[in-house]
Amino acid sequence: MPNRRADDAKGRGAGAGTPGSPSPADRPLASRITGDPAFPWELPHVFLGLDEVASSLDRARAVVLPVPYEATTSWGGGTRGGPRAILEASRYVELWDQEARRDLSVMGIHTLPALELTREGPGPAMAELEAAFGTLLEEIGGRFPVMLGGEHSISAPAIRSVAARHGARIGVLQMDAHADLRRSYEGTPHSHASAMYRVLDVADVVGVGIRGISQEEVEVADAEPGATLIYADEMWESDEWMDRALESLPDPVYLTFDVDYFDPSLMPSTGTPEPGGGDWYRTLSFLKRVFRERTVLAMDVVELAPIPGLAAPDFLVAKLIYKLLGYRFP
Repeated sequence: MPNRRADDAKGRGAGAGTPGSPSPADRPLASRITGDPAFPWELPHVFLGLDEVASSLDRARAVVLPVPYEATTSWGGGTRGGPRAILEASRYVELWDQEARRDLSVMGIHTLPALELTREGPGPAMAELEAAFGTLLEEIGGRFPVMLGGEHSISAPAIRSVAARHGARIGVLQMDAHADLRRSYEGTPHSHASAMYRVLDVADVVGVGIRGISQEEVEVADAEPGATLIYADEMWESDEWMDRALESLPDPVYLTFDVDYFDPSLMPSTGTPEPGGGDWYRTLSFLKRVFRERTVLAMDVVELAPIPGLAAPDFLVAKLIYKLLGYRFP
C-alpha cells in the first residue's frame, strides 16, 4: 500500500505543533492544513513520498537528484522517463525494512527538482552536468548524493566531479551488463557506451555482471591496469567473485548501477537487456559488503526505461535504492 500519512506513522514527518516544526503561521497554506482530514492531500512526488518535514534538506542525510537525460541510447529508448517512474514507485515502498529491523526513512531523504540538461549535444550536456554536480557537492556538504537517470552517459560527469572533490583517484563500482569502455560510439565520446572509458584517468573501475562486450572493450580492459571485469557467468559458480571485486576496488568508491545488470526476467524495462544477469539477494549480499568494507561517496542508478502497465521493474529500482541507503546509513 502507499505510504499514506498517519498520526502514528513513525518517521513520516510531523504536522503543526510538533517540537522543532515551524509555527502554523509561518508555514505555507497547503502545509498548514495537510494534517486536516478535510484536505486529504496525495503523497508528494518525491522519493518515498515523504512529506515536507521528513524530506527537508535540513534533516536529510541523503539527497536525490533526478537527471532525465536521454540522447545517445542505441537500441530501446525511454530512459528519460526513468527518474519519474522511480519516484512514483518509491511512494509504495514499505518504510519498515525487515533486514534492518527499522524504518530507514528516518535518516531523512531530500529530493531535488529534475535537472534538465542542454540539448545542444552530448558534449555540452555532459559539461553542464559536471559543473552542476560539482556545485551540488559543494552545496550539500557531507550529505550522500543519489542521482537517478536517464542514460548511463550521465555517470561520467558525476564521477569526475566526485573525484575532483576528493582530490585523488577513486574507485568506481559499476554494476552493469555492459563494460561501457568504448572510446566513442555512434559518433560521440559522450555515449552511454563510453561512460566508463571517460573516467579511467581519474578512477579504477570494477565492472560486475558484464556479459555484453565488444572486442575493443576487451582490449581496453586488458591494457588498462585500472579496469577489472567480473563476467556474469563467473558469478554463478561460487561467491569468490565478490572477494576479487573488492580486492580490485580502491577506497573511497562511487557506485554506478545500470539496471540492465539484472537478468531481464527481473528487469525487462531497459533499452539493452542481456540474458543471464544478476539476481536480487546475491546482489544485495555483495553490495552490503561493499558499503561495510568501503566508503561509498555517491551513487547513481541509471537506464530504467519504464514500460507502460508494468510497474514491477520500477518498484524494484525504488526498493534497491532504499536498501542501499540503509546500507550506507546502518
